[in-house]
Amino acid sequence: MSGRRGSEAGAGRRRLAGVLGVLTLTAALALAGCGSDAGDHASSGTAADAPAGAEQAQPGAAEAPAGGVGEADTSAKEPTTELGVNQRAIVYTGSVTVRVDDVDAAAARAVGIATGAGGFLGGDNRSSDESRSEATLQLRVPADRFATVVDEIARLGEQLRRDIKTDDVTEESLDLDARIATQKARVESGRRLLAQANSLSDLVMLEGELAKREADLASLEAKKRRLADLTALSTITAVILGPNAQVPEDEPAGGFLAGLEGGWTAFVASLRVLLTVLGALLPWAIGLGLPLFGVLWLVRRFRARRPLPALTAPAPAARVNLPVPTQAPAPPD
Repeated sequence: MSGRRGSEAGAGRRRLAGVLGVLTLTAALALAGCGSDAGDHASSGTAADAPAGAEQAQPGAAEAPAGGVGEADTSAKEPTTELGVNQRAIVYTGSVTVRVDDVDAAAARAVGIATGAGGFLGGDNRSSDESRSEATLQLRVPADRFATVVDEIARLGEQLRRDIKTDDVTEESLDLDARIATQKARVESGRRLLAQANSLSDLVMLEGELAKREADLASLEAKKRRLADLTALSTITAVILGPNAQVPEDEPAGGFLAGLEGGWTAFVASLRVLLTVLGALLPWAIGLGLPLFGVLWLVRRFRARRPLPALTAPAPAARVNLPVPTQAPAPPD
């Protein structure tokens, strides 16, 4: 009997130990997840709290990742206004429109200019017919050769238009660096917890959490690569027009002033059309209206001169005298 009670007590202790192990792993995941979420949505200074939470879950096991995060956070905390021009992340985009005699030859020279500067051709769209010919090239060139390539393309012919734009993405780049470092620390923490899993349920739960963290890390790294590509290689749109091609018009602006300008333009155009119609009808009105007016005037004048027939008064009606009835004499009494 005592042996049975002892076995039951041992089984109860094992179940209690299993429950405590699950609760411990759950608490560690909650601490790591809360710290990481705060780092994802807060500034770069707050991003350092997530690795600290991961270290609390596993003391002394994440010293190397924590050091990397600290370096990223330090760079993110530095004011971006103190960075030099060469240290800032700037995206250059531009377009240049030129008119040439031979579109194909000028397009080949433009591509040669881009490739000679270390870039490449990103897109080529050409159209040609008997009346006009044009080509639109998308060129990717290194950022430090951007201005030089634009000037060389402008000298291929007569420059008609140039548009240069810059976008400073330094803060976005530093923020991505801090978030990537934080996410890497989350992934390492998840891998350590997965290696210490003691049951199948813990293993399944930790594998799902680790897969989610790795997917978030891959998304952040893809954004960083895209941003690095835009800053390293600038985009130039070269529009090469033939002798008879028209310059493409810009997109119409919106807003109240744009609507007012469009309404006034429509009013002037309608008034011009109305005056054109009146000018076209005026010769017909003069050529047909004057003779018709003369005919009507003569008809009225002729009617005014015709003698009117004399009007005779009607004869008075004959007067008829009717006999007056006489009163009969009264009979004698």
